Amino acid sequence: MHTTVNRQILLVSRPQGEVQTDNFRLVETPLAPLAAGQVRVRNHFLSVDPYMRGRMNEGKSYAPPHPLDTVMLGGTVGEVVASENAAFQVGDAVSGFDGWQEFGTSDGGSLKKVDTTAIPLSAYLGVAGMPGVTAWVGLRHIIGAKAGETVVVSAASGAVGSVVGQLAKQSGCRVVGIAGGPEKCRLVTETFGFDACVDYKAGQLEADLAAATPDGIDGYFENVGGVVLDAVLERMNAFGRIAVCGMIAGYDGQPMPLKRPSLILTARLKVQGFIVSEHLDLWPRALEEITGLLAAKRLHYRESVAQGLEKAPEALIGLLKGRNLGKQVVKLI
Repeated sequence: MHTTVNRQILLVSRPQGEVQTDNFRLVETPLAPLAAGQVRVRNHFLSVDPYMRGRMNEGKSYAPPHPLDTVMLGGTVGEVVASENAAFQVGDAVSGFDGWQEFGTSDGGSLKKVDTTAIPLSAYLGVAGMPGVTAWVGLRHIIGAKAGETVVVSAASGAVGSVVGQLAKQSGCRVVGIAGGPEKCRLVTETFGFDACVDYKAGQLEADLAAATPDGIDGYFENVGGVVLDAVLERMNAFGRIAVCGMIAGYDGQPMPLKRPSLILTARLKVQGFIVSEHLDLWPRALEEITGLLAAKRLHYRESVAQGLEKAPEALIGLLKGRNLGKQVVKLI
């Protein structure tokens, strides 16, 4: 390998409200020779995910704030291009957490070899990676959806929501998505196989959701919050379960008061927030089911692909504004 320079994107300031491209800086850093035990990966794809917005803030959260003037965090997939570690050979396809940079150098502890014979490399950042496992844990472990129940999923065309709905359908549920715009709603019903999709941008969220859930809602997978959560709470059946995965409507600091929090009590709802990294014991079961369905072509996914490292900040801004269809990735090579 002849390259001696690594291009990286650093987080250099904390957003005040919406993320801006000038919160980041592209730098070039020399690549040092590998030390004993180290592995160097040429990243092919970078992950762009909603949780990144929360980590950019200073305040208290489930994880510490991302340090300024360091490489922006994120999942990666790529190929081993040099190795002083017996566990990894040049040419191995791996997933890791190298962040927004062209090359990752590590002791290999966070790297995992992946099989690309039946599943494309980029899918290990989405449906066959953290977002897919997040969907599985929320649906199977927290909502516990059963055949005949109605499950609603917000951000239904996204990397997580699209998998939630497909898994719920395969469990025999009626599945209703909520998404923004006719193109996303078509994707949700025609490609991902949901029974219905409510376009929250059409201006009649409550009425459309009521029409799509005539028997009420038993399980809800929450990615959005705000007015969407208010509308769903009105439709929840007694002893319904809500898995709170994300609150993207409030990631830029907007307050999101609930209109009728008393519904949680009167319907005896279970509302549980979860972070998928705290459920590592469930990952093997989740990935076994998901990769099996993928290999059998029974699980569908979409990707929005930005080209080039320098496009990563714009890709995150677009994701937070709902411009992506499916999983957002950045293709490096």
